[in-house]
Amino acid sequence: MLYRKMPKNGDELSILGFGCMRLASKENGSIDEERATRQIRDSIDHGVNYIDTAWPYHMGESEPFLGRALADGYREKVKLATKLPSFLLETREDMDKFLNAQLEKLNTDHIDYYLLHYIVGDLWDDIEKLGAIEFLEQAKADGRIINAGFSFHGASEDFNRIVDAYDWDFCQIQYNFLDQTNQAGTAGMEYAASKGLGVIIMEPLRGGNLVKNVPRAVQDIWDEAPTKRSPVEWALRWIWDHPEITVVLSGMNEEAHIEENLKIAGEAHPDSLTDVELQLVNRVTAKYREVMKVGCTACQYCMPCPAGVNIPLCFEEYNNMYLVDDPEGEKFQYAVRLGGLVDCGNPALASQCVQCGKCLEKCPQHIDIPTVLGTIVEEMEGPEIEQRIAMAKEMFKQV
Repeated sequence: MLYRKMPKNGDELSILGFGCMRLASKENGSIDEERATRQIRDSIDHGVNYIDTAWPYHMGESEPFLGRALADGYREKVKLATKLPSFLLETREDMDKFLNAQLEKLNTDHIDYYLLHYIVGDLWDDIEKLGAIEFLEQAKADGRIINAGFSFHGASEDFNRIVDAYDWDFCQIQYNFLDQTNQAGTAGMEYAASKGLGVIIMEPLRGGNLVKNVPRAVQDIWDEAPTKRSPVEWALRWIWDHPEITVVLSGMNEEAHIEENLKIAGEAHPDSLTDVELQLVNRVTAKYREVMKVGCTACQYCMPCPAGVNIPLCFEEYNNMYLVDDPEGEKFQYAVRLGGLVDCGNPALASQCVQCGKCLEKCPQHIDIPTVLGTIVEEMEGPEIEQRIAMAKEMFKQV
């Protein structure tokens, strides 16, 4: 495992952090505690020392689970990060209420890295007026938190002013080779680093979209490289090539993925990619932008949908229709996955959208979700959707 220093405090942090937003789960969606605990502890045993969670992850179950998973001496081996649910705050007192509840859930007396969650320009203005800076100063003074930061999901023009608004220790931004100009982007990452902030990266694989169903045209470009690497390794190495970045979070929930990520994190030094390799990544970036239709990272912030639409899954299947060379096959797969056959009989189709707009205020990617769902209805459902669902049901009966 390679480590990098947090600029302001000198903490030696593993360049790979364990993100607890997508923990190993059972078929009913609940956390598979035995498996997830084993995965987290094994990662720590192999050098990971930064663990990240948040109040809403896994419908509020991630923090109490992690409090149990880090028992038996594992809490002392890691720097623990969680987040104040800024979007739920109504008063200054709420800030202390949430933090104190999180300390109890996590079974700890302090949070090493505490973030204001889901910060965008307007939300920052609102919670700053409520007393967010006073809260952070008080919580640091009394030892409940050690380092203060924020996770950013807003427009690029708001990022620098939020960085300048307080003496932050670190920030957390979405960053990967497709998001160089989205949200904080490269310019924001470099600005934060220039101000002495540690930079934590989320969504390095864009919710898996950079490594699942890799288009043939993209794989052909990867195959040109003299040094052969998997799409995962290319994506992670590209981020770690930036010396400004301290930790990259991965929502690891498969043993093979954890093993691969750990191996890469033991080899990915900054400034180690050649100019030829960087140009190769640029070509892959351009090709992805040609074929991907929706910039969804499957973060689940838009869920649950009041009308029962599985929004991230709809977007995943829509992207897949353009990423793989089998549009009819993907339409059938859409019917199987969204038609109620694999979700306890509950359909979750794009056509169930009632245009209520509640998802719009929650999406960190600022996707016009109702409009895109309407396009999915046109392109993937149409009058044939009921026939595809019926065919799929017949197939399931025969299995």
